[in-house]
Amino acid sequence: MPNAPVKTDLAARLDLHGPLIQAPMAGGATTPELVAAVSNAGALGSLGGAYLRPDELASSIRRIKSLTRRPFAVNLFAPCPEPAISRRQLEAAVEATQIYRRELGIADPEVRPPYLPDFEEQFSLVLGERPAVFSFTFGVPDRRRLQECRERGILTIGTATTVDEGLALQDAGVDAVVAQGAEAGAQRGTFAPEKPDPFLGLAALVPMLASKLRIPVIAAGGIMNGQGIAAALALGAAAAQLGTAFLACEECGIAKIYRDALLNPERKTTRLTRAFTGRWARGLENRFILEMAAREEAILPFPAQNAFTQDIRKQAAQLALPDFLSLWAGQGVDLIRAMKAEALVKTLFKETAEAIASLQSSRADVSA
Repeated sequence: MPNAPVKTDLAARLDLHGPLIQAPMAGGATTPELVAAVSNAGALGSLGGAYLRPDELASSIRRIKSLTRRPFAVNLFAPCPEPAISRRQLEAAVEATQIYRRELGIADPEVRPPYLPDFEEQFSLVLGERPAVFSFTFGVPDRRRLQECRERGILTIGTATTVDEGLALQDAGVDAVVAQGAEAGAQRGTFAPEKPDPFLGLAALVPMLASKLRIPVIAAGGIMNGQGIAAALALGAAAAQLGTAFLACEECGIAKIYRDALLNPERKTTRLTRAFTGRWARGLENRFILEMAAREEAILPFPAQNAFTQDIRKQAAQLALPDFLSLWAGQGVDLIRAMKAEALVKTLFKETAEAIASLQSSRADVSA
């Protein structure tokens, strides 16, 4: 049956109808309604909780639980030290962005740590709520935290952009690894953003990790349809994680101006930038990204830069000015579709089954 559900061991372990995970996009995109709709449709919904205060995180998780009894994931950023920002660095950052704040009618910001919510408080809350999956990016939480997840029956998933990162995650005891190709939208999941990034593409990274690791590999980066999922499985992945594909869903929490930019057939291309967060991240080209590319030395390290540009992004959203928004999107954005999350999941499952059946038929024809 060409439309029969595609199952892998990882999908079976998570009680999914198919090997599909909705990416945990932090910053408001992954509303409880989106996460629950994806999970109810048989995929794994994921809450991007890294920027949420503990009370906000608790409220979101409990809302998801009220909407679904299916498995879902909660994602946080692995803890990292607060960067030391000198007065000179901050003055350079203010000077480089002053023109935009003047245009937007906002004052120069006062930026001071902490730049992110407390990880320990977030993590303790996740342990208490016991989602089916705890996923993370930007490094590896210590073994004690991973063991606490294991003791509570919470499956753990880390993010790798290189083989070395994947091996480090496996050695730490995670259950599965997301192989994030350079095609992916939003922030790169590298462990050490200050070091050179090889920007490995998905077609290279997935088979490299699959051949080196004993644990399942999940493909992420530029995948937008069932054909892409089938290709990822053929490369050795146990599942595919899609983010940009879900941004145009009705349940997604992004601003209308962001959604309109994604759906605009005349949209600009995507490119990598450090301008909004201090980490390399992929989004639609706009004025802020292009002009800040010439001011790299004035960009603060992550997560200080993210806090520093928050006022610009917030005001731009209110004024519907996409030139100053972080319009995160993967390289496959041209294939984006506007529909409800349930319909998208079912469409992706159907396309995956058909693509695999077509591939098997082609192989049979060649063999004959």
